[in-house]
Amino acid sequence: MSGLLWVLASVTAGTGLAIQSRINGELGARLEHGMLAALISFGVGLAVLAALLAVSPGIRAGLRRLVGVLRDGTLPWWFASTGLFGAFLVATQGLVVGTTGVALYTVGVVAGQTVSGLLIDRLGIGGLARKHITPQRVLGALLALVAVAVALVGAGRLEGAWLVVLPFIAGLLQSVQQAFGGIVQRRSGSAMAQTVSNFLVGTIALGAIVLVQTAAGVTAQPLPTEPWLYAGGLLGIMFIALMSVAVHHLGVLTMGLGVICGQVVTSLLLDALLPAGHPVTVWSLIGAALTIVAVAVSAMRRRRPRVSPRA
Repeated sequence: MSGLLWVLASVTAGTGLAIQSRINGELGARLEHGMLAALISFGVGLAVLAALLAVSPGIRAGLRRLVGVLRDGTLPWWFASTGLFGAFLVATQGLVVGTTGVALYTVGVVAGQTVSGLLIDRLGIGGLARKHITPQRVLGALLALVAVAVALVGAGRLEGAWLVVLPFIAGLLQSVQQAFGGIVQRRSGSAMAQTVSNFLVGTIALGAIVLVQTAAGVTAQPLPTEPWLYAGGLLGIMFIALMSVAVHHLGVLTMGLGVICGQVVTSLLLDALLPAGHPVTVWSLIGAALTIVAVAVSAMRRRRPRVSPRA
């Protein structure tokens, strides 16, 4: 039962990621500045975390433990660099979603995450326990890739398929982020400490990029007034914290497929209920169904044969 709950948690994280993609994509389109949209998303999240840090002794204690293991070398410094991967993911939302729609953007993330998740689990990258490549896990990964292909064809805009390259790379890095983030969470004893680290590093990196762009003459449109366009950072806090814990219970691949399930279904609902020029087709629905099946198959566990007691 606990395994099912963690799968549901990963699906919830994917739902938040899909909604964040739509929000940041819309903000990037309004500003005509995708990197600034990403910086605003991370900056809002960091401000919320700073407020939580001020009132929560538990988060402060977790952050002190994280700083301690980084200082003494128990945890290599690059494990705290996951914010760079998160910043890249959020940047691709602002740069790509406004053109492709959430569903097609998710296709790229799904492809990258599926390919890297199986490899990371097998090698135990990031210090996580290695997980055997079982037939169920391979079949789940293959079904997810088939779902990607179906969704791409169903998008009806193959001439713009190159736009999926950026989210594909983001998907590859997301599996690494999940693995590293899980280790940081375990060493610090706090999912929120890992989340603070992620947002701090990501905000600094994005701020530096926007400063360079500004110096080069890149400008943006005025900030929109709708409050919902600034909620991306709040959703980021939710799914980063959830994933840093769930990865220990499910492994990178199964958790990643749960996230994918939430992303695909939610992105289709968003494009259907809140259309922005990206219609949902029958092929897109078939792709979503295949993704759900992939999650279910990957999460299956082979029963061990019972050993009969000797007489």
